Amino acid sequence: MTVAGIISDLDEENSNSFGSEALSSVCQERVIIVGNQLPLRAHRRADDRGWNFSWDEDSLLLQLKDGLGEDVEVIYIGCLREEIEPGEQDDVSQTLLETFKCVPTFLPPDLFSKFYHGFCKQHLWPLFHYMLPLSPDLGGRFDRSLWQAYVSVNKIFADKVMEVISPDDDFVWVHDYHLMVLPTFLRKRFNRVKLGFFLHSPFPSSEIYRTLPVRDELLRALLNSDLIGFHTFDYARHFLSCCSRMLGLAYQSKRGYIGLEYYGRTVSIKILPVGIHMGQLQSVLNLPETEARVAELRDQFMGRAVLLGVDDMDIFKGISLKLLAMEQLLEQHPEWRGKVVLVQIANPARGRGRDVQEVQSETASTARRINETFGRLGYQPVILIDHPLQFYERIAYYVIAECCLVTAVRDGMNLIPYEYIISRQGNAKLDETLQLDPSVPKKSMLVVSEFVGCSPSLSGAIRVNPWNIDSVAEAMDMALEMRNSEKQLRHEKHYRYVSTHDVGYWAHSFLQDLERACKDLVRRRCWGIGFGLGFRVIALDPNFRKLSAEHIVSAYKRTKNRAILLDYDGTIMPQTSINKTPTTEAITILNSLCNDPRNVVFLVSGRDKETLSNWFSSCEKLVLAAEHGYFLWQNHDAEWETCVPVADFDWKQIAEPVMKLYTETTDGSTIEAKESALVWHYQYADPDFGSCQAKELLDHLESVLSNEPVSVKSGQHIVEVKPQGVNKGLVAERLLSTMRQKGMLPDFVLCIGDDRSDEDMFEVITGAVAGPSLSPVAEVFACTVGQKPSKAKYYLEDTVEIVRMLHGLATASDQIARTTASQSSHKTT
Repeated sequence: MTVAGIISDLDEENSNSFGSEALSSVCQERVIIVGNQLPLRAHRRADDRGWNFSWDEDSLLLQLKDGLGEDVEVIYIGCLREEIEPGEQDDVSQTLLETFKCVPTFLPPDLFSKFYHGFCKQHLWPLFHYMLPLSPDLGGRFDRSLWQAYVSVNKIFADKVMEVISPDDDFVWVHDYHLMVLPTFLRKRFNRVKLGFFLHSPFPSSEIYRTLPVRDELLRALLNSDLIGFHTFDYARHFLSCCSRMLGLAYQSKRGYIGLEYYGRTVSIKILPVGIHMGQLQSVLNLPETEARVAELRDQFMGRAVLLGVDDMDIFKGISLKLLAMEQLLEQHPEWRGKVVLVQIANPARGRGRDVQEVQSETASTARRINETFGRLGYQPVILIDHPLQFYERIAYYVIAECCLVTAVRDGMNLIPYEYIISRQGNAKLDETLQLDPSVPKKSMLVVSEFVGCSPSLSGAIRVNPWNIDSVAEAMDMALEMRNSEKQLRHEKHYRYVSTHDVGYWAHSFLQDLERACKDLVRRRCWGIGFGLGFRVIALDPNFRKLSAEHIVSAYKRTKNRAILLDYDGTIMPQTSINKTPTTEAITILNSLCNDPRNVVFLVSGRDKETLSNWFSSCEKLVLAAEHGYFLWQNHDAEWETCVPVADFDWKQIAEPVMKLYTETTDGSTIEAKESALVWHYQYADPDFGSCQAKELLDHLESVLSNEPVSVKSGQHIVEVKPQGVNKGLVAERLLSTMRQKGMLPDFVLCIGDDRSDEDMFEVITGAVAGPSLSPVAEVFACTVGQKPSKAKYYLEDTVEIVRMLHGLATASDQIARTTASQSSHKTT
């Protein structure tokens, strides 16, 4: 992790996987699969005139077709491994589209180098594997020109998608970190695109991810997908934590599905590790050359237990740590000397940096030292294979290995353990070769790093911290010593999982969830806002629309009995404002509205009555409701009245000590004590910890107050305890009854609020339509602040727009008053 040099061009971790029978089709007809590389092999023809192409059977993108069903058309978009001359590109494109349904993305070599070797491999890949660029040698400082190349390439990919997409029908499935901003460009071109994204690498914790200068752009781009997939809950949890801490987005789990609300769209989160291709792996197990190689290895390792490691030669696979653990095993357990062999298959390095050279030399020197110390004639404890092996040869090693060791220090998924389990299950011919009784259950053992994506799905594996050499050595000993019956049980458990959760199952499950995630968007109204990578789509219920100032002023002018109900914080006063005292403009507007004899104006707030009395004493005709409607002040010459009779507040003596306990243990939290309620605020606490403590506090309070006449509710960064029946809906009912007592049947109702507590007002107001409380021709405007799911039918963007709209109504009242005064003076004259 601290090796100097350039971070190498290390390829995607183990994106090869093997096997599955076709599952029943999901009902879409066409899926566009977009990845960095097309699942094709290309070879120059012998006469040097053109190219020959064939499917790459090892490509995950090709294998996942097994989960889609025969009737689903698949189109692939990606780059070719080989560089195609510009003069040949049109012919190649035509051939690939007609023969393979592949659309090649041709990138100029310098742009590809900056995009792939530059931004992807120097910035994203190391950072996502927890490697910080702490010095120029470790990945290098952030280079904006590489980022610009990354964005440009994603744009080119978007152009290619738009060439073939039928936006209303097709599903688009984007793969991996090379194309993380592609969702934004696709969503920009077509707001309703049905779009899924799967990340095949780890997603780092927020402490690591937030060091990336373009962190917000990448998060917002991913959120333009409908479904985002991760291999493990850890990776998904880190992504959700980043969304919470950097974008202020909270996630919810409903009926087993995790979702993020993002501008009216629900972005779903999928957690499912990819599987292997069973059919391909089993066909290799059946090959005669596999059988022959197994026989050779059986004879070579006769009487010895084989431990097997299969890893790419890169800095994150922990090969040298594994060798040190083997050395420790032989030192501490001399009984294994001469009886156990570690075969380490090191896939040839695809990188070209100094870090790979360091890993290679360290691996070779450690293996040499162990063999010199513990080896003897006819016995080498470590066999290092660093030359390319045919796939069937690797399978043969799996078949004869007693235990497989996957001890990477960080790895996205890694399907080596899955391949090992299926290989150990074997077949009748291999049983014969190994002289095994077919009726005896098969056995296998796995030692797996807890930092590898496949680890959570292998519950029978011995999980280790690869950095702890002692524990890895003990795990090796445990795997060798374990009773056969135990090994058989563990193998059976793993085989059942791996054989049923193959690559086809994974693809089918992802596309089913993508279809479900896209359903809701069809019936919503969508439009895009924002520039560049800040672009996002607003999706709203068809009946939910922006309140037009001209429309409401027009309705206001022609009506006679108006009910106006206003929230304060977040509606008239911005939530972000530190000084919450009402402005002179706000007081002037409220007075203009109150002085109009056709209006009854209520202002409702969660604040206490003393604060509201001080702030609005100059608005003599304004009716004030404090503490969410518990107190009401209709006549400024009289006392505040209580709307809900409460016998006693003894419950406060139970609730307050509980809240104090959580305040003491949650830095940044406070208690607000009101006459009718107690509120625990955690806006300034750590977002994750504050939210976690709020859930605990809610549960704790509900438990201790279960026999008290109170309701315990959570809101935006608060947990509140208040008497039962107290809510802002009460104030709305009181407003309508007040007008009825005055003989005024409202023909205009305006109700504005911004948070969950205001939804009670909207419910009462909209429920009163066509009822006895309102005129049959009443115009009702229930309006929320910001575009979000709400019981209100209208919205305005922010408090600035709210105040501007109220100013328009106040001006109309002033004009009507002046006109009336002028007319009456003429009559007098």
